Amino acid sequence: MKLAFVIPAYNEEALVGKCLESVLAEIQRSGRGDDVEVVVVNNASTDRTGEIARSFSGIQVVDEHKKGLVHARHAGLEASTAELVANIDSDTIVPEGWLDTVFDEFERDPKLVALSGPYVYYDMSGWNRFLVNMFYGLTYLIYLMNRFVLRVGSVIQGGNFIFRRSAWVSVGGYDRTIEFFGEDTDVAVRLSRVGGVKWTFKLKMKTSGRRLEKEGVFRTAGTYTLNFFWVTFRGKPATKNYSDIRPD
Repeated sequence: MKLAFVIPAYNEEALVGKCLESVLAEIQRSGRGDDVEVVVVNNASTDRTGEIARSFSGIQVVDEHKKGLVHARHAGLEASTAELVANIDSDTIVPEGWLDTVFDEFERDPKLVALSGPYVYYDMSGWNRFLVNMFYGLTYLIYLMNRFVLRVGSVIQGGNFIFRRSAWVSVGGYDRTIEFFGEDTDVAVRLSRVGGVKWTFKLKMKTSGRRLEKEGVFRTAGTYTLNFFWVTFRGKPATKNYSDIRPD
């Protein structure tokens, strides 16, 4: 079984290097170099994002000039070939053991079509990290309810999820009318119709908490929660506008 990292990047010159270093380190640690490919999608960047990504050996960089997260994820999917597609973000840091968890889960369960887990916000205050952990507790309860009781979908974390290419193609691929909010829930809902979509605390991903720090934990959580339920039960997100938040 092979896996492709797909990493959208818009004006991420400050963080994309750290992300790619962590990806390459995890591939080397896992000993799966022959089974993993890495695709960075330079998504309409106006800074040195593409240049920095191309400076790494073994990284494929594709340019997607139409700005938008879903357009970038689609371009990365098209450029990659592996059956497992790992969708992470350019401000994430892949922790040690992440690939082992992914391969173990998919090899153990042939009916599993998608896997996801929570973020660990490495640059947030202790209080805000506590609040986030509380929200993740609620998220897990919603996951159990939606997947096993209501059977209306599941939960996926946007920058930390993996799906089977064949399953994703079978449900029609990305809805490119969704620009930002709700893209992960759309994936969870549609893939849950053809197989298991699992959320597990074993699959943690480190990431920047810049959006939560900038917009506030409660406001950000409220926006994501609103769009989660809107997509789950109405098929489209309630929020279309979003802000690009980058390091100062």
